[in-house]
Order: sequence, then structure tokens, then C-alpha cells
Amino acid sequence: MSVQIENEYEHPIGTDYDTIIRDVVEEAIGYVQCPFECEVSVTIVDNDAIHQLNKETREIDRPTDVLSYPMLDYPAPADFSNVENDVANFNPDSGELILGDIVISYDKVMEQATEYGHSEKRELAFLVAHSMLHLFGYDHMEEEERIVMEEKQEEILKNLGITREI
Repeated sequence: MSVQIENEYEHPIGTDYDTIIRDVVEEAIGYVQCPFECEVSVTIVDNDAIHQLNKETREIDRPTDVLSYPMLDYPAPADFSNVENDVANFNPDSGELILGDIVISYDKVMEQATEYGHSEKRELAFLVAHSMLHLFGYDHMEEEERIVMEEKQEEILKNLGITREI
């Protein structure tokens, strides 16, 4: 498993973001029973940077907490049956499955941790779990999808011992 983490946030971060991100990525990969070694890129930015990305890539003119850029199309969420059919899905140097990119606003991590009454660690872990599920083809456009995705996010965090109290 390769997790490339770029910290472009210009202020001190009060959590061990590197460990949190790596732990959640690893747990999510195991949770969906991905049969491949995987590669993920995570970038930490501020509200201004994510606002610009959100505007450019989604035509939404406001900051958001996390953006997910999946590299794969799945027949169904976490259905890896067709992945091996395309060598472009794999990094030629490492042989790892390229899942995609995650961009997180640390400004939003802090804001939402305060708003929801839990730690920055928990909020960061939640956003990574949420985004990893997007990289595996899950979505929350419909109510039923939202419920499934929320349950999976909570199970991933619970498996790591990361609760709302932390």
C-alpha cells in the first residue's frame, strides 16, 4: 500500500495527520476486501485551495470539506471483478492499483470538529473514510446510498477505535 500525503496547509496541524490518514486508508482497503495492493494520494489544503478546486472541477463556488477523485469505474461499489482487465488501473512501477486522489481542507476539519463536538482526529478520520468509500465507487446521491455509506464509514472508524468521543 502506498499513501502519498502532501501537506500544503500553511498552519500547524494539531494532530498526527500522517498516521491517521494511513491507518484509515489501510482499514478502508481491508474493509472492502480489496484484493490488490493499492495506491492513494492525499493532499491537505486550506479553504481557499479547496474552494478553487471545487469551482474548477465541480462548478460549485464554495469551499467544501473533502474532494474525491476516483480513478476507477466499478460495475457496483467495491466490485473489483473488472479491475484486472485494464493495465492502466495499475502503477507500472509498483504494480499497485491506483485508487485516486483525496483533497481535504484542514480549515473544514477544525470547523466541523468544533461544530460536531468531537476531535480533529475524529473529523479527519471521518473525511478520509468517507472519501475512500468514494474511491471504491460508493456514493450518497440517493437516500438509500447515503445510509449504506454512513454505516460503512462508521464501521471503518469503529474498527480503528475512533469514535465521536475521540
